[in-house]
Amino acid sequence: MNNHRILICIFSFFLVTHIPTAGAELVVIANPHVSFNSLTQGQLRRIFLGQTSRFPNGEVAEPLDVVGEYRNEFYEELLNKSPSQVDNYWANMIFSGKAYPPRQIRPEDVKQAVAGSVRAISYIDRTQVNASVKIISITDEK
Repeated sequence: MNNHRILICIFSFFLVTHIPTAGAELVVIANPHVSFNSLTQGQLRRIFLGQTSRFPNGEVAEPLDVVGEYRNEFYEELLNKSPSQVDNYWANMIFSGKAYPPRQIRPEDVKQAVAGSVRAISYIDRTQVNASVKIISITDEK
């Protein structure tokens, strides 16, 4: 009986600690003063993989990665890359001196960082969006 209770406690702890990111609907956000409302998936991929340092309108882009599970979900869902693919990519880029990964920030700092810079672009759970940031629509390649 005690083993049963222990298993229930462990299972409950696992559920409570992992539910916040499970099923999160991530959206791409930027400063509300940027002059664009959408990016293609390819443009977003190039920005976050360091292949370009500019938004399509020519303005400087500063991608910000969110530490933790949101980062994994972002790369898997929006960029179609697994966490290990992303890590290998950045290891190669750093070794070759071609590019460096986006600055990483904590989930609780995303809105403030994006709201404070017209260069910043990041991602956040849709439920966390407020007027300090702007949702950027991501469209398929055409």
